[in-house]
Amino acid sequence: MKTIMAIGGHIGDMELTCGGTLATMSLEGHKIVIVALTGGEKGNPPHLSVKEYRKQKESEAVSFADMLGGISVVLPYSDGELLTNDKVKFEVAKLIREHKPDVLITHWKNSMHKDHEATYHIVKDAQFYAGIKGFETDLPPHYASGPYYAENWEDPIDFKPYVYVNVSEAGYKLWQKAIDSHWFAIHSKSFEYKRYYEALMIVRGCEARTQYAEAFNVEELTKKVIKQSF
Repeated sequence: MKTIMAIGGHIGDMELTCGGTLATMSLEGHKIVIVALTGGEKGNPPHLSVKEYRKQKESEAVSFADMLGGISVVLPYSDGELLTNDKVKFEVAKLIREHKPDVLITHWKNSMHKDHEATYHIVKDAQFYAGIKGFETDLPPHYASGPYYAENWEDPIDFKPYVYVNVSEAGYKLWQKAIDSHWFAIHSKSFEYKRYYEALMIVRGCEARTQYAEAFNVEELTKKVIKQSF
């Protein structure tokens, strides 16, 4: 059994961008940990205050994770105000040491959202801090592979799909049901989130010669294709 940790800048980011993969792996018996560094609460609808929407989104995060038999962790930072400092990085490193993920998933480095870009840098350094014995804490070091960068319509600049992960039909259906936990995914007036990511999984599935798939990028230095011969 593997542990997959997906770390997003806001509640809902990872649930949308790699939710099909998480749902598929959960059905295969793997452990899912979804971390949000902020609540994403400032996209509040007219009928809710920012504070009220924060509470609702934290509840939505738990509902989604519960449906995948996983764990939701939300750090106490405010939407739009995430800083790339060592305080946050060591908090994420502690989560990595605590949950011992085999794989990390997070945001690509170029985004229209400052919190997404901040998350990219936070996760990269947290991965380093968590894996080095010299950074002494009450938890032993743990190195998680990756990060794999999820495809996000808000993070498109220079994103190039490199790894395609199969999303099973059961995983796709579980994700469709679970994502309805997130109000904005189905009620946003500015973007049809659920419809977009449903279609994207179909498109990437066609490219990968399967029914559904999600695409991820990786760092340039890790892009190695090795062949013994042609």
